[in-house]
Amino acid sequence: MILPCTSLDQDGWLPLRRALWPDCPADEHLAEMRSFLLDPGKYAQFVAYDADGRAAGFAEAALRTDYVNGTDSSPVAFLEGIYVVPGQRRKGWGRALVEAVTAWARASGCRELASDALLDNEASHRMHRALGFEETERVVFFRRALPET
Repeated sequence: MILPCTSLDQDGWLPLRRALWPDCPADEHLAEMRSFLLDPGKYAQFVAYDADGRAAGFAEAALRTDYVNGTDSSPVAFLEGIYVVPGQRRKGWGRALVEAVTAWARASGCRELASDALLDNEASHRMHRALGFEETERVVFFRRALPET
């Protein structure tokens, strides 16, 4: 069962986020989750539950109107995060979560769903390909600190 997240109390949402992004403090997770819930036209989030009602995974998506690498349209639905509990992997949860995001994206007027992964995250690359994504480009970002005047 895939359910949209409609409150901060959504069973499993925060623990799943913390599993995917463990370096982010809980209060920052909660602030971000709160902002998503306040703008349902721009953000969507879903939790997958197994037959026993345990959270098996989650996905979050956003509408992006700025340029999204490798896409040709705007807005673009962007898969911001997806995570499936290790014991629940390879059971179709990732596919079901991406299908929920896809349905939301279509209903939001999108023609494309994009995502990203770190260059060295081969497991994520394999998952994306298995879920029907195609690699469009590889990018290395740079920054330069400006001297204070």
